[in-house]
Amino acid sequence: MENELLRLKQEAEEALGGVQNPAQLEAFRVKYLGRKGGLLTGVLRQLGAVSPEDRPRLGQLANDIKQAIEGRFDEKKELLGSALQAGASGAVDLSLPGRFLPFGKLHPVTQVMEEICSIFEGLGFAVAEGPDVESDYYNFEALNIPKHHPARDMHDTFYVTDSILLRTHTSPMQARIMEKQDPPLRYIAPGKVYRCDSDITHTPMFHQVEGFLVDKEVSFADLKGVLTSFTHKMFEKELALRFRPSFFPFTEPSAEVDIACVICGGSGCRVCKRTGWLEILGSGLIDPEVLKMVGYDPDVYSGFAFGLGVERIAMLKYGIDDIRLYYENDLRFLSQF
Repeated sequence: MENELLRLKQEAEEALGGVQNPAQLEAFRVKYLGRKGGLLTGVLRQLGAVSPEDRPRLGQLANDIKQAIEGRFDEKKELLGSALQAGASGAVDLSLPGRFLPFGKLHPVTQVMEEICSIFEGLGFAVAEGPDVESDYYNFEALNIPKHHPARDMHDTFYVTDSILLRTHTSPMQARIMEKQDPPLRYIAPGKVYRCDSDITHTPMFHQVEGFLVDKEVSFADLKGVLTSFTHKMFEKELALRFRPSFFPFTEPSAEVDIACVICGGSGCRVCKRTGWLEILGSGLIDPEVLKMVGYDPDVYSGFAFGLGVERIAMLKYGIDDIRLYYENDLRFLSQF
């Protein structure tokens, strides 16, 4: 009887493997598990004729085999039911391969942000993050932009209250860090910033990386060296840099930084408006008034600061001419990165 049970188990498993539709599955149930004429039921009825000493062992074996076959039957029934629900006509080919679900990818802006941070970390800068909702003091006053200063008009600020706002740059982290730590300091502050502006080169929310270094005897030459090294690594070529005099309330002297056009190499094209140059960031030496506000002696310490827009860098790196493409969630665009 033991051999008969094992043979029946093997036969049932092979038969179940060949079942392709509900009709075949029902035929299998009647043949092997049916209460009246099922093969397994017939074997179980013969247990009464087994000797008393063998009956417990064979009874346990028969019960295990029955449960195994019923378990396989239920699995097959569930599989066929799911396949039928998915099929339009009810004819399902169970031999077809499963559907491939593609892996998600990082957004191109996130990829560029991480690359920027990685380059500056390689240059010895630590990464600090701060709040998106900022106080007027840290966003403006601590950076030498007092109330009614005309430079505030450059920022097109989203105000929550008279003293609370959505930060217009990540530069507040410069003041927050300096008031809590003593030099030497070397930090970058990546994050989202907000301004009331929207066109093909501006969005109300964008990403910025602020960087600053404070120590003794820091010069403009140190700033030029750091930014030159960064641009060469970021664009994977030794592009020429140009520093143009500019104005920022928290740096003096201040400079806009241009690079040779990544499209034409500096010869002049539509992208660079025939100038051969593309603006990428603002920079300068930290204004002594900013150092005084955090308790540093400007006669002992000096430093430099810079700020760059991540979307701007990404547009130049990938040759994109409309910043709004980053936020329209068009997979045809995003999948390219």
